[in-house]
Amino acid sequence: MTNTERKSKYNARAVNLDGYRFASQAEAARYRELKLLKQAGKIMQLVIHPRYPLHVGLGQDLIGYYEADFSYRIPGQRIVVEDVKGEPTPVYRLKKKLVRALYGIEIVEIDAAQYRTRTRSKR
Repeated sequence: MTNTERKSKYNARAVNLDGYRFASQAEAARYRELKLLKQAGKIMQLVIHPRYPLHVGLGQDLIGYYEADFSYRIPGQRIVVEDVKGEPTPVYRLKKKLVRALYGIEIVEIDAAQYRTRTRSKR
């Protein structure tokens, strides 16, 4: 097994689609849905894997980044930031709180389980 083929912590299989690498089949399925919504004009400004620097402290030290799965704008509304999650890790929960505190963004969690059923039934 090479470094690029390593197994994920939760046995998710990475998917390459349209030049993007998605961490799981559920994330790729959500991308397909968002792409259709964009084509239909329901959302705009779709960004794949947007990164948010996490600066804290008086000197505004950079302690890391939060990389979401997607961000987009619903016409006439604020930007929506999404993360497709099976099991939220402690690190993710901390980063979610930091993003809320630093940017005022409430991350929308999309349950990966809803895509597992669809993916299995199409096999």
